[in-house]
Amino acid sequence: MSNSQENIEPLSEDAEENFARFIADGLDNGVVFTLEGDEGFALCASERSDNADVMPFWSQRAFAEALVADDWADYKVVAIDMEEFVDDWLTGMHDDVIMVGINWTEDLEGLEVEPLDLLETIEANI
Repeated sequence: MSNSQENIEPLSEDAEENFARFIADGLDNGVVFTLEGDEGFALCASERSDNADVMPFWSQRAFAEALVADDWADYKVVAIDMEEFVDDWLTGMHDDVIMVGINWTEDLEGLEVEPLDLLETIEANI
């Protein structure tokens, strides 16, 4: 792990603050992170919708690595180019009725957002 990863400010207890950080970090670094295992990408049931799952994403590799435990112990952190995330992933997740989990803490606390709402927010910040 590089020094830049070791000195990262931890996620806040404030989900809105973590959301804003996801946008800023993702645009600054040009990449976001998720978890992938043998069965596919990490998903969990939505707390907002009975009909949707949530796929979590993080703005820093270290935040994603912190979740490689318990049910996701066999998962690997995957980097996704921000342009690909915006152009392909978010519309695909919308089509598949999958919500986006943003910078969840180790306790899986954080916002769930509609993919197209996230797309609109990112585009407004470019």
